[in-house]
Amino acid sequence: MPIPLVDLKAQYKTIKNEINEAIEKVLENCDFILGENVSKLEEEISNYCGTRYGIGVASGTDALMLSLLALGIGEGDEVITTPFTFIATTEAISKVRAKPVFVDINSKTYNLSIEQIEEKISPKTKAIIPVHLYGQPCDMDPIMDLARKYNLAVIENAAQAIGAEYKGRKVGSIGDTGCFSFFPSKNLGAYGDGGMVVTDREEIAEKIRMLRVHGCKKKYYHQIDGYNSRLDELYAAILRVKLSHLDEWIEKRRQNAYYYNELFNSFNPVTVITPFEPEYSKHVHYLYTIRTQHRDIVQDALKSRGISTAVYYPVSLHLQDVYKGLGHKEGDFPISEGYSKEILSLPMYPELTKAQIEEIVKAIRSLCKL
Repeated sequence: MPIPLVDLKAQYKTIKNEINEAIEKVLENCDFILGENVSKLEEEISNYCGTRYGIGVASGTDALMLSLLALGIGEGDEVITTPFTFIATTEAISKVRAKPVFVDINSKTYNLSIEQIEEKISPKTKAIIPVHLYGQPCDMDPIMDLARKYNLAVIENAAQAIGAEYKGRKVGSIGDTGCFSFFPSKNLGAYGDGGMVVTDREEIAEKIRMLRVHGCKKKYYHQIDGYNSRLDELYAAILRVKLSHLDEWIEKRRQNAYYYNELFNSFNPVTVITPFEPEYSKHVHYLYTIRTQHRDIVQDALKSRGISTAVYYPVSLHLQDVYKGLGHKEGDFPISEGYSKEILSLPMYPELTKAQIEEIVKAIRSLCKL
């Protein structure tokens, strides 16, 4: 029986009546742009995260870009971030004409290496974008200490980590802004693109609200250059249904991750390296990502058995063609580069069964005897 990387159909079946009812209400009301569901979702997400404001936007990428703009970051500025992330992180920086400055990753968490950040801070540095990769929170206290020391903004890329916690605080609530993606595969996913910014700062929330609707507070009265970046009302209705199930789904993901870990525990620890969870962290396992030196062999063999996997991400950003102008070369960020050749994300979703996990691990066990 094939095992998908994520099974959105299985999720839909568990909440089908709730979803269909929510969609029908939107269609009956015919209020499709920034309606009641968007407003209520903004309030519900901000309450969930423990922040004062939530602003729905068109995507996680836009959440990052509009945060940068709202914080006054632009041409000539530098923003420190990781090369081991989806390109949206740096794309947002480039779109506001700032420069991404890379720091290698921690060997255990795959997030920013805290020890290397300060040496990259220059007079042009204006912000840090930590990425809570795969659902694993960054070590935020030292990042915030550096931000205060050098007067830097902190924009949390929490696109993969809604519900994750750092020392009891929800990610997204710690920096100046927190940015979420509602891409369908995310732990809280819409049926299309969507995103949200959360913040405690009223002036930032107000600026992003203007930026998302062509730079105006009052319709047709434009105060700044803006964008068309609105969270869809239909998606907001769907997300409100899903939000009520999010904590239950996160717990199921965590239990699935523990079961994977338990089964992999009997492997040679060099053969398969499982996700690490620090004491300060509540990992929400958007992705369950192992490392193995036999990555390509394992991935191909699992595919032949109908087991879907994915590589997030096969090439570090500093080596991508689009960033040749930054002048980086192979070897500049050795941990990121090395791990990009070893990482493999296995099936992970709340409806994944123990029997399916056992089948996946059994297949990998047979392969790792190579």
